[in-house]
Amino acid sequence: MKYFSALLLMMTCLSHSATALAQPYPTKPLRFILPFPPGGATDAVGRTIAERLQGALKQNVVADYKPGAGGNVGYGQLAKAPADGYTIGLCSPSIAISPSLYKNPGYDLRDVAPVSLVAVIPSLLVVHPSVPANNIRELIALARKNPGKLNFGSGGVGTSNHLSGELFKSLAKINIVHVPYKGTSIAMFALITGETDIVTIGPPAALPLLREKRLKALAILRDKRLAQLPDVPTSAESGLPGWEVNTWYGMLVPVGTPREIITLLNAELVKGLNTPDAIKRFAGVGAEPLPSTIEAFADYLKTETAQFSKVIREAGIRAD
Repeated sequence: MKYFSALLLMMTCLSHSATALAQPYPTKPLRFILPFPPGGATDAVGRTIAERLQGALKQNVVADYKPGAGGNVGYGQLAKAPADGYTIGLCSPSIAISPSLYKNPGYDLRDVAPVSLVAVIPSLLVVHPSVPANNIRELIALARKNPGKLNFGSGGVGTSNHLSGELFKSLAKINIVHVPYKGTSIAMFALITGETDIVTIGPPAALPLLREKRLKALAILRDKRLAQLPDVPTSAESGLPGWEVNTWYGMLVPVGTPREIITLLNAELVKGLNTPDAIKRFAGVGAEPLPSTIEAFADYLKTETAQFSKVIREAGIRAD
C-alpha cells in the first residue's frame, strides 16, 4: 500500500511539473531595459518596439530606463538579469564600443544574447559651407594639403561620431583634429557657427540646415543613397569604401534565455517592424526598420565590435 501511495505521489508531482513547463510564454509582463534617458530617437525606437511586442505577446512590455555611462549601466543590468525571457533590452553602437573604451564597462558581451537588429539611422558627412570641398575626394585632398588644420566635432570622447571621424582619418590617411563637445547638439551648433569644419550626424538634425544652405552634405556613410538626398553619394561611391558608421539599434536578452523564447521574440519583432505604421514611426526620427535573423545580428555585433576596437586601439582613445 505504501508503495502505491508513493508511486501516486510521484506521478502527481511529475504531472504538475509537466503542466508548469507546458505553460505558454509569456505569462507575465516583460521588463524592457532602455539604456538611455527618455526622449530622442532611442526612446522613440524603444516605444515602437514595446508596442509591437505588447500586441503580439498579449502582455505588457514595461520600459525601464537605466541611463548612465554611455549605456553601460543599462547593459550591466541586462547582463545580470534572470535568463527567463522576461527581461529584454535595447542596444546601440555603444555596446560594441564600450568594451574597448573602458577598462571595466560593467558587462561582458558574452553575458548577453542577440535577438535581432531593429533599426538604423544612417550618418551624413556634413561640413561648414566655408570648407572648400564638395565631396570626400576633395575633402581628403584639402586635409592632406593642410595637415592638422581641419577639425571635426563630436558629441564627446568615444561617441559614434567621434569614432566615425577617427575611422575617416585612418582610412584616408589624413591628419584632422578631434574637438569633443558635451553632446551632439552642441557639436552641431559649433559646426553651424564655423567653430568646427566637419561632423557626421543623422539626417533629421542635418536636413533642415541643408535646406537653408547652412551646411553642405558630402556623403552618406552607408551602402545606398538617402531618398531625401538622392544627389548625395555614398562613401563608397566617393572613393572611400569601408567608411560606414551608422547609429543602429538591436534587441538583446541575458545569455541562457531559452532558444525557443529568443526565436519567438525574433519572429514577432520581424513581423511587427515590417508594417507601414512602424516604418512611419521610425521615419519620424530618421530611422529605418532593419529586423534580422538571430545569426545575422550576432555576426553584425562581432563585426562592429572588431571595427570599433581597431579604431580605438589605433587612435589611443580611453574614457577612464
